[in-house]
Amino acid sequence: MAVPSWLERLRAASKTALVQDGKRKIHYLFEDGKEMAEEYDVKTGQLVSRKWREKNALGGSGKWQVEVGEPTSPLLGVLESELIKESSSNPVFMRKDTLSSFQWRIRNLPYPKEVYSVSVEKEQRCCVIRTTNKKYYKKFSIPDLDRYQLPLDTAALSFTHANNTLIITYQKPKEILAAEEQLQKELKKIKAANNGDGDCKTQ
Repeated sequence: MAVPSWLERLRAASKTALVQDGKRKIHYLFEDGKEMAEEYDVKTGQLVSRKWREKNALGGSGKWQVEVGEPTSPLLGVLESELIKESSSNPVFMRKDTLSSFQWRIRNLPYPKEVYSVSVEKEQRCCVIRTTNKKYYKKFSIPDLDRYQLPLDTAALSFTHANNTLIITYQKPKEILAAEEQLQKELKKIKAANNGDGDCKTQ
């Protein structure tokens, strides 16, 4: 069965926890050298952000890649940032999950709801956003389903549009909800250092 394999990888990873600013921050170091950093809301247990980092060709740490949460803006030099600045009106794509669903928000999309269509491409294992006015097109995968080797389900996908933002929701399958519940129990066992306590405790 595929589900335990990802959970086993999480269990086997070296983990460090820190509670700071109302968030529980977990850092995972996997056997292959990859790192994952997650932040959960302490009160709700809601995942706030997830980032990945792997070693670069020279063996140093690469840049963090955001999977869930606000995208990080590249830190450009002062001169460069004056010359090269992303337009603030460009669509901004980000993932922001809820406890029961995966959710993506694309800001700065002013077109009415009927312009959009969101579909599942099962063979390519991705979702596709299209617009009838050909102004926006986006393909994105759901890494969580890939990690648990679960199929994409068209019935789980829905979308709405409000305040120039397209909100796409994919209901989490029961296998992922069960696995997340198990993982939360595991994470609660890690002794978390509070901000300012110095060393984090590692499991």
